[in-house]
Amino acid sequence: MRIRRTIVSLAGGLLLLPAAAAAHGFGARYDLPVPLSMYIWGAAATVGLSFVLAGFFLRRSVRSTAYPTYDLLRIAPLGWLAHPVVLEAVRAIAVALYLVIVVAGFGGDQNPFKNIAPTAVWVIWWVGLAYVSSLCGDLWALVNPLASMFRWTEDMWRAISGRELCLGRPWPKAWGVWPGAALFLAFAWCELVWSGADRPSGLATIMVIYAVISWAGMVVFGRQAWLAHGDAFALVFGLFARFSPTETAVRDRRREFRLRPYAVGLLVDKPVPVSMVYLALLVLATVSFDGFAETPAWQATLQWFVTTPPLAGFLFDLQTGGFAPGALLATAALILVPAMFFVVFLGFCKLMAVCARRVGDSGDARDDRHPVIELAGLFVLTLVPIAVAYHLAHYLSYLAIAGQYAIPLASDPFGAGWDLFGTKLYFINIAIINARIVWYVSVTAIVLGHVIAVYLAHAMALRTYSTNRAAIASQIPMVALMIGYTMLSLWIVAQPIVQE
Repeated sequence: MRIRRTIVSLAGGLLLLPAAAAAHGFGARYDLPVPLSMYIWGAAATVGLSFVLAGFFLRRSVRSTAYPTYDLLRIAPLGWLAHPVVLEAVRAIAVALYLVIVVAGFGGDQNPFKNIAPTAVWVIWWVGLAYVSSLCGDLWALVNPLASMFRWTEDMWRAISGRELCLGRPWPKAWGVWPGAALFLAFAWCELVWSGADRPSGLATIMVIYAVISWAGMVVFGRQAWLAHGDAFALVFGLFARFSPTETAVRDRRREFRLRPYAVGLLVDKPVPVSMVYLALLVLATVSFDGFAETPAWQATLQWFVTTPPLAGFLFDLQTGGFAPGALLATAALILVPAMFFVVFLGFCKLMAVCARRVGDSGDARDDRHPVIELAGLFVLTLVPIAVAYHLAHYLSYLAIAGQYAIPLASDPFGAGWDLFGTKLYFINIAIINARIVWYVSVTAIVLGHVIAVYLAHAMALRTYSTNRAAIASQIPMVALMIGYTMLSLWIVAQPIVQE
């Protein structure tokens, strides 16, 4: 993303380095105490060992999807948080912040370091809220400003006219969540390819366009139907939130905010639709592509195209980051990589089915014959911990360094010379995190994410197959896939961090 490269370059300048800063703006790479290959193979061995342990200790098939929960609102000081007045106040604050960002984008200083829009959208909202959704809960479901503004308008329209604002058209079953997936792919293109990603007015325009699309969908299909199928961010943040230790529910007309074990929301009792399979893999693929785009291998690919006629006319301008040249190549890759993830995952699901059938007991063999699409729908959510882990590993330094820009910009969001909170002169501390910390956090997160995914996949297999033998056999291809992706993920993350 262009704004990230700009921040990295600025960090390098602040460090008075003779060359561009490396390792996401650290200025120096981390010299590992042992070769990188040992970390990669060690991580692969850990994931493989986790499969052996899961197969040995987790042998009883549990068909029930029940899990222990505790309603946090039973705690007296926390009960007031669910009061409608408090919830509406929180939503009003979110709407106000949204409007400030849009107004700043259109009317504020167009320097991305003097306007709050780029930092608020790319750093605080996209990266930060993904962390919150994964580790705490689905905050976006509460504060979504587009949903709040539409609901308020809907209530006023009903009070004035006595009619419903929504047309109430049923959502076509064949659509699934494909509209939401398409909008998220467009968002990923804006983040990773579009040259105007750091231009405040461009961001504000995209925000308004997305709002119009969302409100139109809510008018036609209803607010809840659109949020459940067409709203890209309600879907993606909700996907991350399945990993989180909290959930909301209504019991006996009473709102509950429940504490639960991490990741249990990823175990399903029926397959998710094909469109959700694609969306989950799209989230994983886009963050992987973002990481790969920072590797020397990708830069070498771009350079090869630069020097290879007649392709040179379609190349990315590495100096200006403009749309024309290499954005076409990046756009093609952004479309093909998720498609490749989808095909590869279906291929491994096919191998799962074959392995399970070959070892299944003859009397239960028919129970273990599951179509590939069904297996994909049952097991795709077990990959979400990997997406969470890679998101944490890839964006940690970006959030720690670029997120600090929100402190001075909070006092002067429009670049007008204000100092509302006395933080305008805050100095960005680029030494707040270093390459060594990021490397070890990345290794831990990626390995732990894959281990959790292995456990979830094995638990899902025990629910799906009639015997332990069939369940274990079905997971051999999945474990091979996860080991390979562990190794690839660590290699990608290491490129801008590790000195080899």
